[in-house]
Amino acid sequence: MSAPQVLFGFGAHSTIDEAPELLRMAQLADDDGLDLFSLSDHPYLGERLDAYATIGFILGHTRHIAGFANVTNLPTRPAPMLARAVTSLSALSGGRVVLGMGAGGLWDRISDMGVARLSPGEAVDAFEEAIVLIKSLSGGGPPVTHRGRHYQVERIDAAPVAAPPVWTGSVGAKSLAATGRVADGWTPGHAADWLSERFRTSRRVIDEAAAAVGRDPGEIRTIYNFPGRITDRPLTTTRDREGRWIGGSPDQWAEELTGAVLEHGASGFMLFSPSGGTPDMVSLGHWTAEIVPAIREAIAKQCG
Repeated sequence: MSAPQVLFGFGAHSTIDEAPELLRMAQLADDDGLDLFSLSDHPYLGERLDAYATIGFILGHTRHIAGFANVTNLPTRPAPMLARAVTSLSALSGGRVVLGMGAGGLWDRISDMGVARLSPGEAVDAFEEAIVLIKSLSGGGPPVTHRGRHYQVERIDAAPVAAPPVWTGSVGAKSLAATGRVADGWTPGHAADWLSERFRTSRRVIDEAAAAVGRDPGEIRTIYNFPGRITDRPLTTTRDREGRWIGGSPDQWAEELTGAVLEHGASGFMLFSPSGGTPDMVSLGHWTAEIVPAIREAIAKQCG
């Protein structure tokens, strides 16, 4: 049995004054062999770094690591322009970009940006249409004409660059089904993991929707946004009463996540702080230098 390709990264919600620290973190992760970094995308928050400007800047200061918005605030970034942004980032970085996609959540703030408010159903329709359009505007081919409900494009050239993988942050049933039909990966919401009821019921919707259009559900990766403490000593219990991961020593992390890959088919993990924010440098150091190498070694041994 060949070893599964598992991706490891970290997530950040960085403000403008945290930019130097974020760059140091990304460069440490790059040097230590992590695969990904991610940034939240909330353009209505003036103190936050813009996700796409920051991703481009960091990719220009690193060599191997890929970046993505976790997840893109689609209502404020129209699909045709988003297609141009991600294919350009891919061309400039040698393919080191993932397209994280969301339908839009905080509509009170999104509408404050001058964006027309959509109903939940309309937002999901626009989300699925955008993914299809972005893929059609990538990879060369004849000019694209698209006359959809939310986007209209008339004879626009496709970029001669493949679309990056599309991962969604879908939560609701309609959005999950769209993920199954058109996306390449999924990051479960609310820090849900492979042992949670939210994951089990949600993943079933994705798989059924994928199969209904002739796709192999196994091709849609699950990458977990995974908050938790990294402690010097083992904890007596690594999960709380509701079953949510608390954290533990590097050995406890490695054992837990190795099991997630080998027993539950996990495809990747993005480290966050216990509160769901940016991890500190010490925790990131344990993640890159101890936990991730131990997981990779254990998977290789099990699958070798």
